[in-house]
Amino acid sequence: MTLKATPLNNAHRAAGARMVDFGGWDMPVNYGSQIEEHNAVRTDVGMFDVAHMCVVDIKGDNARAFLRGLLANNVDKLQVSGKALYSCMLNPQGFVIDDLIVYFINESWFRLVVNAGTAEKDVAWMQQQNTATGSGLTITQRRDGDGANAMALIAVQGPNARAKVWQVIPESKEGTADMKPFNVAFAHSPVFGEAMIARTGYTGEDGFEIGVAADQAEKLWNALAAAGVKPAGLGARDTLRLEAGMNLYGQDMDETVNPLDAGLAWTIDLVAERDFIGKAALQAMGQNAQFVGLILREKGGVLRAHQKVVVAGTDAVGEITSGTFSPTMQQAIALARVPNGVAVGDTVHVEIRDKKLAASVVKLPFVRNGKILAV
Repeated sequence: MTLKATPLNNAHRAAGARMVDFGGWDMPVNYGSQIEEHNAVRTDVGMFDVAHMCVVDIKGDNARAFLRGLLANNVDKLQVSGKALYSCMLNPQGFVIDDLIVYFINESWFRLVVNAGTAEKDVAWMQQQNTATGSGLTITQRRDGDGANAMALIAVQGPNARAKVWQVIPESKEGTADMKPFNVAFAHSPVFGEAMIARTGYTGEDGFEIGVAADQAEKLWNALAAAGVKPAGLGARDTLRLEAGMNLYGQDMDETVNPLDAGLAWTIDLVAERDFIGKAALQAMGQNAQFVGLILREKGGVLRAHQKVVVAGTDAVGEITSGTFSPTMQQAIALARVPNGVAVGDTVHVEIRDKKLAASVVKLPFVRNGKILAV
C-alpha cells in the first residue's frame, strides 16, 4: 500500500525524521530525542505537522441549522465570528463517529477540522445528512490532494509559541494578540498568503494551529524552524496529549463507545431542546462508566492500552485506554475507563503481565500549561 504524504514530507526527511505508517500516512514519529521534543513544547516551543487532519468547509444558508442536528454540542453557543467549539459527531446509536472542532466564520460558513483517519467517513456522513435533510449545503474537503484549494495545518505549541508565530508572520499579531483560546482569526502574509490562525491545540500548552495553502506549508515550516521552533513528531504529540488528559480517537473512543463513558459529557449539550443525531440513544444509555487518570504507584511495569483495571473488593473491571511514561512527571500514567463508583483518591490495581500493581485514581488533566496538577 502506498502511504499518503503531507506537503511537509520532504521537510521531515531532510531533517532526518524517523518516519512511520500512521493510519496510512507517512508521518514523523521523532527527529532524534522524543523526550527533548516533549520538553521543548512544555518549556519553550515546538511544532507538529497536522496536515494529515482535514479541514472541511460547510457553506450555505442552512449551515447552522444543519450543524444543530449533526453535532452533539450546540453550535448556537457560537454567536461571535471566529469562535470555536469542540464536539462529538454521533451515529444514531449514540456512539462516536468522530470528535472535531467547528469554527464559526459567518452564518453561511462554518469550518470543521476532523481527524485524519476518519475524514473520508466523516465527509460521506455529512453529505448523507445534507441530502437527507435537504439542506442544500456545499461541503468541501480542503486537505492536500483535494484540489486547488487544499490547505495544510501546522500546530505551534508551547509557552513561547505565539511570540514565535508573530515573529514569522508579523501580520498575524494584530488580530490574535488579544484573541482568547478557542477562537480563530485570519491574516494575510505577503510571504505565505492567507493564513488561518486558531488558538487551539492538543498538548495542554498555549499556541496556534496555522492553516495555509498546501503549497506554502513547507516554506512556513522552514521559516518557523529557522526562528527556533523545534520540530516534534507523533511520539511527543502522544505523551503531551496524554499528560493533558485529551482523548485520541480510535484509542480512547470510537464507534463502539458511549461518549459519556469517555469523559466527553462536557462536549454534549443534552439541556437545550434541540434534537441531534444520537441524542435519544444517548439519553437511553446514560453513563455506564467513568473516565479517569491513573498514576502507577509500584515499580515493575509500564501502563499500556487494554490492560485490565481491577477494583478491590468487587468483581468490577475497567480498562486502560491510553498509557505512557510521563516525561514531565517522571511517572507511569494512563487514561482509563473504570466502573461508576470509583472515586478520585482510590487505589486500584492494574494487571501487567502476571502482576497486579497499585495505581492511584486522579482527576484529569495530569499536566496543563507546564504545571503538574495530578500527584
